Amino acid sequence: MTRPILIAVCVVVLIAIIVGVDVLFFRDRFWERLIVNIGIVLVFAAFCLRFLK
Repeated sequence: MTRPILIAVCVVVLIAIIVGVDVLFFRDRFWERLIVNIGIVLVFAAFCLRFLK
């Protein structure tokens, strides 16, 4: 795949993971949800930077 398509797929997967975790586990807990979302983004960014570089 070309690089822009691969980045778009990564962003879509990231959004799907965040929404899924929010709906399944942290519906009414704002701070826990925020912390977990930040953690997911950081881990996902680390993997994307590692494997897309």
